[in-house]
Amino acid sequence: MGNLIKVLGKDLENCPHFFLDFENAQPTEAETAVWNQVSAVLEEAHGILAELQSYNGAGQEIREAIQNPNDLQLQEKAWNAVCPLVAKLKRFYEFSLRLENALRSLLEALTSPPYAPMQHLEREQALAKQFAEILHFTLSFDELKMTNPAIQNDFSYYRRTISRNRLNNQQLEAENEVNNEMANRMSLFYAEATPMLKTLSNATTKFVSENKTLPIEDTTDCLSTMACVCRVMLETPEYRCRFTNTDTMLFCMRVMVGVIILYDHVHPVGAFAKTSKIDMLGRLSILFHIMKVYGDCLSIRGISCLPRLHLFDQEYNKITVTSKK
Repeated sequence: MGNLIKVLGKDLENCPHFFLDFENAQPTEAETAVWNQVSAVLEEAHGILAELQSYNGAGQEIREAIQNPNDLQLQEKAWNAVCPLVAKLKRFYEFSLRLENALRSLLEALTSPPYAPMQHLEREQALAKQFAEILHFTLSFDELKMTNPAIQNDFSYYRRTISRNRLNNQQLEAENEVNNEMANRMSLFYAEATPMLKTLSNATTKFVSENKTLPIEDTTDCLSTMACVCRVMLETPEYRCRFTNTDTMLFCMRVMVGVIILYDHVHPVGAFAKTSKIDMLGRLSILFHIMKVYGDCLSIRGISCLPRLHLFDQEYNKITVTSKK
Protein backbone atom coordinates (compact mmCIF):
# COMPACT_ATOMS: atom_id res chain seq x y z
CA MET A 1 0.00 0.00 0.00
CA GLY A 2 2.99 2.30 0.30
CA ASN A 3 3.04 3.12 -3.42
CA LEU A 4 0.34 5.54 -4.49
CA ILE A 5 0.72 4.51 -8.12
CA LYS A 6 -0.03 0.89 -7.30
CA VAL A 7 -2.96 1.83 -5.13
CA LEU A 8 -4.59 4.11 -7.71
CA GLY A 9 -3.70 1.67 -10.47
CA LYS A 10 -5.53 -1.24 -8.92
CA ASP A 11 -8.80 -2.46 -10.30
CA LEU A 12 -11.65 -1.03 -8.31
CA GLU A 13 -12.47 -4.43 -6.82
CA ASN A 14 -8.97 -4.54 -5.29
CA CYS A 15 -9.24 -1.07 -3.72
CA PRO A 16 -10.57 -0.49 -0.20
CA HIS A 17 -14.35 -0.58 -0.53
CA PHE A 18 -16.10 1.44 2.12
CA PHE A 19 -18.19 4.59 2.05
CA LEU A 20 -16.45 7.52 3.68
CA ASP A 21 -19.34 9.74 4.74
CA PHE A 22 -18.04 13.20 3.84
CA GLU A 23 -21.49 14.70 4.38
CA ASN A 24 -22.73 13.36 7.72
CA ALA A 25 -19.88 11.70 9.66
CA GLN A 26 -20.11 12.46 13.39
CA PRO A 27 -17.31 11.97 15.95
CA THR A 28 -17.28 8.98 18.26
CA GLU A 29 -16.24 9.42 21.87
CA ALA A 30 -12.67 8.43 20.99
CA GLU A 31 -12.50 11.08 18.26
CA THR A 32 -14.08 13.93 20.22
CA ALA A 33 -10.95 15.57 21.66
CA VAL A 34 -9.13 15.88 18.32
CA TRP A 35 -12.37 16.63 16.47
CA ASN A 36 -13.15 19.58 18.76
CA GLN A 37 -9.65 20.99 18.33
CA VAL A 38 -9.79 20.78 14.54
CA SER A 39 -13.40 21.94 14.37
CA ALA A 40 -12.47 25.21 16.08
CA VAL A 41 -10.03 25.89 13.23
CA LEU A 42 -12.33 24.78 10.42
CA GLU A 43 -15.10 27.07 11.68
CA GLU A 44 -12.98 29.98 10.45
CA ALA A 45 -12.34 28.47 7.01
CA HIS A 46 -15.54 29.66 5.32
CA GLY A 47 -14.97 33.21 6.54
CA ILE A 48 -11.38 33.15 5.29
CA LEU A 49 -12.48 32.01 1.82
CA ALA A 50 -15.23 34.64 1.72
CA GLU A 51 -12.74 37.38 2.63
CA LEU A 52 -10.28 36.18 0.01
CA GLN A 53 -12.97 35.94 -2.65
CA SER A 54 -13.99 39.55 -2.03
CA TYR A 55 -10.38 40.80 -1.92
CA ASN A 56 -10.22 43.59 -4.52
CA GLY A 57 -6.91 45.16 -3.60
CA ALA A 58 -5.78 48.78 -3.67
CA GLY A 59 -4.47 48.84 -7.21
CA GLN A 60 -6.00 52.15 -8.19
CA GLU A 61 -4.77 53.98 -5.09
CA ILE A 62 -1.28 52.50 -5.46
CA ARG A 63 -1.03 53.49 -9.13
CA GLU A 64 -2.03 57.06 -8.36
CA ALA A 65 0.47 57.27 -5.51
CA ILE A 66 3.31 55.92 -7.68
CA GLN A 67 2.47 58.26 -10.56
CA ASN A 68 2.38 61.27 -8.22
CA PRO A 69 5.21 60.70 -5.70
CA ASN A 70 5.12 64.30 -4.45
CA ASP A 71 1.40 64.35 -3.75
CA LEU A 72 1.21 63.66 -0.02
CA GLN A 73 -2.55 63.33 -0.11
CA LEU A 74 -2.39 60.52 -2.65
CA GLN A 75 0.40 58.84 -0.67
CA GLU A 76 -1.74 58.90 2.43
CA LYS A 77 -4.78 57.66 0.51
CA ALA A 78 -2.83 54.68 -0.83
CA TRP A 79 -1.37 53.89 2.58
CA ASN A 80 -4.80 54.04 4.24
CA ALA A 81 -6.18 51.70 1.57
CA VAL A 82 -3.36 49.18 1.86
CA CYS A 83 -3.09 48.91 5.67
CA PRO A 84 -6.43 47.16 6.31
CA LEU A 85 -5.70 44.82 3.40
CA VAL A 86 -2.33 43.87 4.88
CA ALA A 87 -4.06 43.23 8.22
CA LYS A 88 -6.36 40.85 6.34
CA LEU A 89 -3.38 39.12 4.70
CA LYS A 90 -1.87 38.72 8.13
CA ARG A 91 -5.04 36.95 9.32
CA PHE A 92 -4.82 34.59 6.34
CA TYR A 93 -1.20 33.80 7.18
CA GLU A 94 -1.93 33.23 10.87
CA PHE A 95 -4.80 30.95 9.91
CA SER A 96 -2.37 28.84 7.87
CA LEU A 97 -0.35 28.24 11.05
CA ARG A 98 -3.45 27.07 12.91
CA LEU A 99 -4.37 24.87 9.96
CA GLU A 100 -0.88 23.35 10.08
CA ASN A 101 -1.33 22.43 13.75
CA ALA A 102 -4.76 20.96 13.02
CA LEU A 103 -3.31 18.79 10.25
CA ARG A 104 -0.61 17.47 12.58
CA SER A 105 -3.23 16.49 15.15
CA LEU A 106 -5.20 14.62 12.49
CA LEU A 107 -2.11 12.84 11.16
CA GLU A 108 -1.22 11.71 14.67
CA ALA A 109 -4.74 10.34 15.18
CA LEU A 110 -5.01 8.66 11.76
CA THR A 111 -1.59 6.97 11.78
CA SER A 112 -1.21 5.88 15.42
CA PRO A 113 -0.85 2.18 16.26
CA PRO A 114 -2.30 -0.39 16.56
CA TYR A 115 -4.60 0.26 13.60
CA ALA A 116 -3.58 0.38 9.95
CA PRO A 117 -4.38 3.58 8.00
CA MET A 118 -7.32 1.93 6.23
CA GLN A 119 -8.78 0.89 9.58
CA HIS A 120 -8.34 4.40 10.94
CA LEU A 121 -10.13 5.96 7.98
CA GLU A 122 -13.01 3.51 8.21
CA ARG A 123 -13.35 3.67 12.00
CA GLU A 124 -12.71 7.40 12.51
CA GLN A 125 -14.73 8.88 9.69
CA ALA A 126 -15.34 12.21 11.40
CA LEU A 127 -11.58 12.83 11.56
CA ALA A 128 -11.15 11.62 7.98
CA LYS A 129 -13.87 14.09 6.97
CA GLN A 130 -12.00 16.91 8.71
CA PHE A 131 -8.79 15.90 6.98
CA ALA A 132 -10.66 16.07 3.68
CA GLU A 133 -12.17 19.45 4.59
CA ILE A 134 -8.68 20.85 5.25
CA LEU A 135 -7.53 19.68 1.82
CA HIS A 136 -10.65 21.06 0.14
CA PHE A 137 -10.19 24.43 1.84
CA THR A 138 -6.51 24.45 0.90
CA LEU A 139 -7.08 23.95 -2.82
CA SER A 140 -9.96 26.45 -2.80
CA PHE A 141 -7.81 29.07 -1.06
CA ASP A 142 -4.86 28.55 -3.39
CA GLU A 143 -7.02 28.65 -6.50
CA LEU A 144 -8.37 32.05 -5.41
CA LYS A 145 -4.91 33.31 -4.50
CA MET A 146 -3.40 32.27 -7.84
CA THR A 147 -5.97 34.33 -9.73
CA ASN A 148 -5.58 37.49 -7.63
CA PRO A 149 -2.32 39.37 -8.33
CA ALA A 150 -3.50 42.23 -6.11
CA ILE A 151 -2.42 40.26 -3.05
CA GLN A 152 1.29 40.40 -3.84
CA ASN A 153 1.06 43.87 -5.34
CA ASP A 154 -0.53 45.28 -2.17
CA PHE A 155 1.96 43.58 0.10
CA SER A 156 4.92 44.66 -2.02
CA TYR A 157 3.76 48.28 -1.87
CA TYR A 158 3.33 47.99 1.91
CA ARG A 159 6.88 46.68 2.34
CA ARG A 160 8.38 49.32 0.04
CA THR A 161 6.64 52.06 1.99
CA ILE A 162 7.84 50.67 5.31
CA SER A 163 11.43 50.44 4.01
CA ARG A 164 11.32 53.99 2.64
CA ASN A 165 10.06 55.35 5.94
CA ARG A 166 12.79 53.53 7.85
CA LEU A 167 15.40 55.22 5.70
CA ASN A 168 13.80 58.52 6.68
CA ASN A 169 13.75 57.50 10.36
CA GLN A 170 9.98 57.36 10.39
CA GLN A 171 7.84 54.64 11.92
CA LEU A 172 4.23 54.22 10.93
CA GLU A 173 1.56 52.96 13.30
CA ALA A 174 0.77 49.97 11.06
CA GLU A 175 4.22 48.53 11.82
CA ASN A 176 3.01 47.71 15.32
CA GLU A 177 0.65 45.13 13.81
CA VAL A 178 2.89 43.79 11.04
CA ASN A 179 6.49 44.21 12.17
CA ASN A 180 9.51 43.40 10.04
CA GLU A 181 9.81 39.78 11.23
CA MET A 182 6.13 39.10 10.54
CA ALA A 183 6.41 40.84 7.16
CA ASN A 184 9.34 38.60 6.19
CA ARG A 185 7.40 35.45 7.07
CA MET A 186 4.31 36.67 5.25
CA SER A 187 6.43 37.54 2.22
CA LEU A 188 7.73 33.97 1.99
CA PHE A 189 4.21 32.62 2.40
CA TYR A 190 2.65 34.73 -0.36
CA ALA A 191 5.61 34.24 -2.70
CA GLU A 192 4.42 30.64 -3.14
CA ALA A 193 2.00 30.01 -6.01
CA THR A 194 -0.01 27.76 -3.68
CA PRO A 195 0.86 28.91 -0.15
CA MET A 196 -1.67 26.83 1.80
CA LEU A 197 -0.75 23.60 0.04
CA LYS A 198 2.92 24.37 0.54
CA THR A 199 2.21 24.84 4.26
CA LEU A 200 0.45 21.45 4.46
CA SER A 201 3.19 19.75 2.46
CA ASN A 202 5.86 21.12 4.80
CA ALA A 203 3.78 20.15 7.84
CA THR A 204 3.35 16.58 6.58
CA THR A 205 7.05 16.23 5.78
CA LYS A 206 7.93 17.64 9.21
CA PHE A 207 5.49 15.24 10.87
CA VAL A 208 7.23 12.28 9.22
CA SER A 209 10.75 13.50 10.08
CA GLU A 210 9.91 14.25 13.72
CA ASN A 211 8.15 10.93 14.38
CA LYS A 212 11.13 8.63 13.98
CA THR A 213 9.38 5.65 15.56
CA LEU A 214 6.47 5.88 13.14
CA PRO A 215 7.20 4.15 9.80
CA ILE A 216 6.91 6.55 6.89
CA GLU A 217 4.61 4.01 5.24
CA ASP A 218 1.96 4.69 7.87
CA THR A 219 1.70 8.28 6.69
CA THR A 220 1.98 7.57 2.95
CA ASP A 221 -0.54 4.71 3.28
CA CYS A 222 -2.97 7.07 4.96
CA LEU A 223 -2.69 9.47 2.01
CA SER A 224 -2.81 6.82 -0.70
CA THR A 225 -5.77 5.07 0.93
CA MET A 226 -7.67 8.34 1.10
CA ALA A 227 -6.96 8.92 -2.60
CA CYS A 228 -8.12 5.43 -3.47
CA VAL A 229 -11.29 5.67 -1.40
CA CYS A 230 -12.16 8.95 -3.14
CA ARG A 231 -11.68 7.29 -6.51
CA VAL A 232 -13.84 4.32 -5.51
CA MET A 233 -16.65 6.58 -4.33
CA LEU A 234 -16.51 8.65 -7.53
CA GLU A 235 -16.52 5.65 -9.86
CA THR A 236 -18.93 3.36 -8.00
CA PRO A 237 -22.60 4.19 -8.69
CA GLU A 238 -23.88 2.64 -5.46
CA TYR A 239 -21.60 4.96 -3.45
CA ARG A 240 -22.11 7.98 -5.67
CA CYS A 241 -25.89 7.80 -5.35
CA ARG A 242 -25.54 8.14 -1.57
CA PHE A 243 -24.29 11.71 -1.98
CA THR A 244 -27.16 14.08 -1.23
CA ASN A 245 -25.24 17.08 -2.56
CA THR A 246 -23.71 17.18 -6.03
CA ASP A 247 -20.89 19.38 -4.67
CA THR A 248 -19.63 16.32 -2.80
CA MET A 249 -18.27 14.93 -6.07
CA LEU A 250 -16.17 18.07 -6.55
CA PHE A 251 -15.15 17.75 -2.91
CA CYS A 252 -13.92 14.17 -3.52
CA MET A 253 -11.98 15.23 -6.59
CA ARG A 254 -10.23 18.08 -4.78
CA VAL A 255 -9.36 15.79 -1.87
CA MET A 256 -7.89 13.20 -4.26
CA VAL A 257 -5.72 15.88 -5.88
CA GLY A 258 -4.61 17.16 -2.47
CA VAL A 259 -3.54 13.80 -1.07
CA ILE A 260 -1.63 12.95 -4.26
CA ILE A 261 0.36 16.18 -3.92
CA LEU A 262 1.01 15.57 -0.21
CA TYR A 263 2.10 12.03 -1.02
CA ASP A 264 4.48 13.33 -3.68
CA HIS A 265 6.18 15.53 -1.07
CA VAL A 266 6.38 12.91 1.67
CA HIS A 267 7.33 9.74 -0.20
CA PRO A 268 11.08 9.43 -0.97
CA VAL A 269 10.53 8.84 -4.71
CA GLY A 270 7.27 10.73 -5.00
CA ALA A 271 3.98 9.90 -6.69
CA PHE A 272 5.17 10.07 -10.29
CA ALA A 273 8.04 7.56 -10.49
CA LYS A 274 8.22 6.01 -13.95
CA THR A 275 9.81 2.89 -12.41
CA SER A 276 6.33 1.99 -11.22
CA LYS A 277 4.67 -0.86 -13.06
CA ILE A 278 1.69 1.43 -13.64
CA ASP A 279 2.08 4.56 -15.80
CA MET A 280 1.06 7.61 -13.75
CA LEU A 281 -0.49 9.13 -16.88
CA GLY A 282 -3.21 6.52 -16.55
CA ARG A 283 -3.84 7.64 -12.99
CA LEU A 284 -3.97 11.29 -14.01
CA SER A 285 -6.57 10.38 -16.60
CA ILE A 286 -8.90 9.61 -13.69
CA LEU A 287 -8.93 13.31 -12.82
CA PHE A 288 -9.52 14.45 -16.39
CA HIS A 289 -12.28 11.88 -16.80
CA ILE A 290 -14.00 13.15 -13.66
CA MET A 291 -13.70 16.76 -14.85
CA LYS A 292 -15.21 15.76 -18.20
CA VAL A 293 -18.14 13.97 -16.58
CA TYR A 294 -18.89 16.40 -13.75
CA GLY A 295 -17.68 19.64 -15.29
CA ASP A 296 -14.40 21.50 -15.24
CA CYS A 297 -14.79 22.24 -11.54
CA LEU A 298 -11.11 22.21 -10.70
CA SER A 299 -9.43 24.01 -13.57
CA ILE A 300 -6.63 22.34 -15.48
CA ARG A 301 -4.61 25.47 -14.71
CA GLY A 302 -5.18 24.81 -11.02
CA ILE A 303 -3.89 21.24 -11.29
CA SER A 304 -0.88 22.26 -13.40
CA CYS A 305 0.18 24.89 -10.85
CA LEU A 306 0.12 22.56 -7.86
CA PRO A 307 3.57 22.11 -6.24
CA ARG A 308 4.62 18.65 -7.40
CA LEU A 309 7.99 17.85 -5.95
CA HIS A 310 8.97 15.00 -8.28
CA LEU A 311 6.89 15.26 -11.45
CA PHE A 312 9.56 17.04 -13.51
CA ASP A 313 12.57 15.16 -12.15
CA GLN A 314 14.69 13.87 -15.02
CA GLU A 315 13.97 10.22 -14.31
CA TYR A 316 10.21 10.88 -14.41
CA ASN A 317 10.10 12.87 -17.67
CA LYS A 318 8.32 10.05 -19.47
CA ILE A 319 5.09 11.41 -18.01
CA THR A 320 5.43 14.89 -19.50
CA VAL A 321 6.47 13.56 -22.91
CA THR A 322 3.66 11.02 -23.01
CA SER A 323 1.07 13.57 -21.92
CA LYS A 324 1.73 15.68 -25.04
CA LYS A 325 0.70 12.95 -27.43
